[in-house]
Amino acid sequence: MKRLLAIALIPFALAAIIGTLVLYPWGHHQRTGADLGLGQYPVNGEVVAAGAGGCSEGDTSGACVQLQVRMQDGPLPGRTIQQVMPTDPGTPRFAVGDRVVLSYAGASPEEPSSYQVVDFQRGGGLLVLGLVFAAAVLVLGRWQGVAALAALVLSFVVLVGFVLPAILAGEDPLLVAVVGAGLIMFAVLYLTHGVSARTSTAVLGTLLSLALIGGLSALFAATTKLTGLDENTTSLIGALGTPIDARGLLLAGIVIGALGVLDDVTVTQTSAVYELRRANPAMGWRQLYRAGLRIGRDHVSSAVNTLVLAYAGASLPLLLAYALSGRRFDEIVSSQAVAQEVVRTLVGSIGLVAAVPITTLIAALVAGRDSGEGRARES
Repeated sequence: MKRLLAIALIPFALAAIIGTLVLYPWGHHQRTGADLGLGQYPVNGEVVAAGAGGCSEGDTSGACVQLQVRMQDGPLPGRTIQQVMPTDPGTPRFAVGDRVVLSYAGASPEEPSSYQVVDFQRGGGLLVLGLVFAAAVLVLGRWQGVAALAALVLSFVVLVGFVLPAILAGEDPLLVAVVGAGLIMFAVLYLTHGVSARTSTAVLGTLLSLALIGGLSALFAATTKLTGLDENTTSLIGALGTPIDARGLLLAGIVIGALGVLDDVTVTQTSAVYELRRANPAMGWRQLYRAGLRIGRDHVSSAVNTLVLAYAGASLPLLLAYALSGRRFDEIVSSQAVAQEVVRTLVGSIGLVAAVPITTLIAALVAGRDSGEGRARES
C-alpha cells in the first residue's frame, strides 16, 4: 500500500518541483514603484501635536485637523512638518503620540505638500500578536507545533518568493497557483505530520479535491462570464502597464484560498479513520468508511459554514454598500464583485464536501492494510 501511494504521489511531487523551476522568473527584474513612475515612498513619523484648524491658509472654520508630524526616517529625519486632514467620516482620528506612515512624493523634501499621512504604524502590535500566536501553538503542539510554525513560514516563502514574482513576470496565474499550491501541500503536510502512509493519504485526498476545485472554478468562472477585473486588479494592471490575466488571477486566489481549508478536512478525516482502526482493529474498510463518513458529515457542515462566514465577513463593507443601493437581490448577486465571491464560496464548498468521501475512502483502504503504523503510534 505504501508503494502504491508513492507511485501515485511521486509524479505529482516531481511535477510541482519541475514546475517551480520552469515558472520561476530567473533573471527577471521586478519593477518597483519608482520604476513604474508611481513616485511614492513610505516615511515613518510621529504625531507631536494635533488640533482643530482651517483647511487652508486664512481659513478659521475649524473644519480640518492640523497635525504636527515629526519624521523618523526619510529624506529629513527629525524634521517636523504640518499636515492638514479633513474631519469627514472617512478620516481616522489622530492623537499626540500616534505613529503614522506618510507617503512621500519624492520631490521637494522641504515642502510639507510633498508628504501625506496615509496610515498608522502597526508593526509593534502585529509583532506582539504573532508572538502570542506562536506561544499558543508551541504550548499546545510542542514539537509538532514547532513543525507547524516552520510550515507556516515555508508557505509564506513560497507565496512571496515564487507565486507573486512569477505572476508579476507574466506567467499564467492559475498555472502558477496550482504549482505553488502543490509545493506548499507536499512540503507543509509532510513537515507537519511526518512521512507516513497516513500523511500520504491526506496528501492524496487534498490533491484530488484541489484538482476538482480548480476544474470547477475554471468552468463556472467561464460560465458566469467573470472577468476578475475588480477595482484593485484594474489599478494593478494600470500601474504595471503590462497585461495580466485577471480571470486567471481570480482562479489562482480560489485555488490557494481553498488549500488551507482542504488541509484541515483531509488531515482530520485521515486521522479519524486511523484512530477508528486503532480502537477496533477488526473493522474492515467498509466499516471504517461508513464510520469515518459519519464523522466527516459533521465536520464538513461546520467547515462550509465557516467558509461562507469568512468570505461574508471579508466582504462586509461591500455588502453594506450594496444593501444601501436599493438594487434587487438578483441584481446584487449577479454583479461582478459579488458574483466572484459567490463562485469562490460555492466552488470551495463543493471541494470541501467532495474531500470528505474521497479522503475517507482512501484512508479506509490504506488503514486496513497499515496496522503497523497504528501500533507504532499507540506505543
